[in-house]
Amino acid sequence: MEAIRPVVAPTSQPQGENALRDAAMQLEANFLAEMLKSAGLGASPDGFGGGPGEDQFASFLVAEQAMAMVRAGGIGLSESIYEALKERNNDGKE
Repeated sequence: MEAIRPVVAPTSQPQGENALRDAAMQLEANFLAEMLKSAGLGASPDGFGGGPGEDQFASFLVAEQAMAMVRAGGIGLSESIYEALKERNNDGKE
């Protein structure tokens, strides 16, 4: 089985484009985190669990897992958002 390779942003992008890509990735991560929460990830188990501490920090775990998914390629949402933001920025400069 072939390992999933992370999406690597080109290093020759201007500073503004890096900020757009970061914003797009963060938005996809937030979307994926909400989907993971809806799927029950981060919910406390009914039986033996980690108690209130687990409940307090579960959202951090879900958010980091979502960002790891985005870094590994995600679902392609961040690339679509990035292209739309880039096009919108270019329209405003003309």
